Amino acid sequence: MNGEKMNRQAWTVYGQYQLDRGFRTPDPVQIHWGTPGDAGPDTGVLGGIGGKRLLDLGCGGGHYAAHLARDHRAVVDAIDVAPTQYQRALLQYVDVPGVCFLLGDAVDHLRRCEPYDLVYSVHGLGYLHPHRSLPALHRGLRPGGRLVFSVLHTDLHGQPPSSSLETRQLTVQLKGLEPQDVHLWVLSPQLWEDVLIDHGFTVEAIDLLHRQGDDPVVDQLIQARRA
Repeated sequence: MNGEKMNRQAWTVYGQYQLDRGFRTPDPVQIHWGTPGDAGPDTGVLGGIGGKRLLDLGCGGGHYAAHLARDHRAVVDAIDVAPTQYQRALLQYVDVPGVCFLLGDAVDHLRRCEPYDLVYSVHGLGYLHPHRSLPALHRGLRPGGRLVFSVLHTDLHGQPPSSSLETRQLTVQLKGLEPQDVHLWVLSPQLWEDVLIDHGFTVEAIDLLHRQGDDPVVDQLIQARRA
């Protein structure tokens, strides 16, 4: 099984577990780019988004897309490749004006969509090969459009990021489930900047986000713009 199929399977299993137990994600008041409860940047890094077209890449249960449509009057397409995550989003947020949930591969969607003003992703891009996702993101953003996303800086076991473009197989413990295997791109800030520049982006900021307590995982929040 290739990495992206493995990732889709893991999140499909997780989504089914949440559907089976009837779990509803609490409605957020801010985006948490690391983990909920962490201090640091929030929805404000997206800037003024009222009336703008956004894409939520890897939307999961759809709570952040609904937040931006409801509380910030953005027009949001929200896409996820896992069918059970898509079902969760529809069940909870289908009636929220301004948000449209999509099931499918984000790269395929970006290759044929009308360009967006902004694409954001909370830990979704780390599951895609940068050489596959970034050309599609460049095509799917209008000139000057922004890309804002969080990814792992250290992995789930506290290991440092890679300085070469390589994936790593990790085991994640999703709440209530047996450990699931996934493939993630855990790259250094300099490497992320290099590959973004190579694909036509200007990097505006890369921030490291430390989690609470003794959690060894560190996240990156990356802000870039289509050049």
